[in-house]
Amino acid sequence: MEEAMSKRGKSFGKFLLLWSGQLISAIGSGLTSFGLGIHVFQQTGKASAMALVTLLAFLPSLLLGAFAGVLADRYDRRLLMVLGDGLSALGLVFILLCMLGGEAQLWQICVGVTLSSVFSSLLEPAYRATVTDLLTEEQYTKASGLVQVAGSAKFLISPVIAGFLLTVSDVKLLLVLDICTIFVTVITTLAVRSGLASKASEQTKSFIREFKDGWSAVSENRGVFVLVIMTSVLTLFLGVIETLSIPMLLAFTDSSAVGTLETIVASGMLVSSVLLGFLPIKKDYVKILSISLFCVGVFMAGFGFRENMVLICISGFLFFAMMPFANASLDFLVRTNLDNSVQGRAWALIGILSQLGFVAAYAFSGLLADYVFTPLLVEGGLLADSVGKIIGTGSGRGTGLLIIIAGMLLCMTSILLYHLKPVKKLEYGGDLCITE
Repeated sequence: MEEAMSKRGKSFGKFLLLWSGQLISAIGSGLTSFGLGIHVFQQTGKASAMALVTLLAFLPSLLLGAFAGVLADRYDRRLLMVLGDGLSALGLVFILLCMLGGEAQLWQICVGVTLSSVFSSLLEPAYRATVTDLLTEEQYTKASGLVQVAGSAKFLISPVIAGFLLTVSDVKLLLVLDICTIFVTVITTLAVRSGLASKASEQTKSFIREFKDGWSAVSENRGVFVLVIMTSVLTLFLGVIETLSIPMLLAFTDSSAVGTLETIVASGMLVSSVLLGFLPIKKDYVKILSISLFCVGVFMAGFGFRENMVLICISGFLFFAMMPFANASLDFLVRTNLDNSVQGRAWALIGILSQLGFVAAYAFSGLLADYVFTPLLVEGGLLADSVGKIIGTGSGRGTGLLIIIAGMLLCMTSILLYHLKPVKKLEYGGDLCITE
């Protein structure tokens, strides 16, 4: 009994070490993400250009995720994390060199973020599967809260630092800092790896066969499959505010204020994540998931309602505060219904399917904002004398209207999710054919 408890404590300690490395990595990535977003928007004045960079930073990692998931189940997961973190620096170095040689062109920034994303694709499936390796089932929701703290660092810590640094320097300094954080994360990952037995390489199956195994693990469990598809719809609406929040804010304030505001609103995620770390969710996962997503939609609409910093801060804070409850519930429902032996492949496929909504949002929301909604709400626009009387007019109000619409649709989707029987069965062990 004592040996088992000691093993659990030791594993959680290793998880904390690994988590600390990912926290530092998230801060560095957040500096680059914020800085490049501001830089591209200020250079082009187009939300669509900023959305293009976001899409190219996201899409390769998403598309290669399934391949990376197979690798995570066949090879040493910690080593894959080291390679993913380390090689992703190549794209950042490329952008930095272009900027040092003169003003980097949009295509050069796109090449750099794409290259970085290709190697980063190795990281996420291996990291999620390693969490499962290190923890017991009882520790999942507690760990989920901490993982979300690390994930929120790019919203909580990075923007205020980046906003301040951009007032005294430029985006090149942010790139240098991000590159430096990679060395720290590689060291912490190697430290965790050194104390664990290396995962034996399994060569008995082809990559195609293992990919199919991961697909079967997801598709044959109807509840998991339905939940993943619904999540893709949800990420479509969430991707709208992720893409358009900075262009909306820069329409009436500067980058330093945007950085400070993003830090304030992201602190909502920190508060909720820490709370979940001490008081993990133990039941009613589907209900909590649906209610929290409904609230996310309401506060999302509030975020885009007016060019009022107080309203935006309050709505944004509550928006982020609801996200950890949704994420922890979703994570538990999926993780506890998949066998550990296929988690790398399954998580990779889940990542692709559930985040297709982000791809659509990144591809189209910027174009819609620039060429459809913004013209509607500038002075003399078609909706200036109707909707404009309520939410205001100006260069950022069309973007705000698009965020409001996405928030309302998110509320409707959360109601539908709650009434889906296959999803409800996940919580009580029904409709399972993998873990039972």
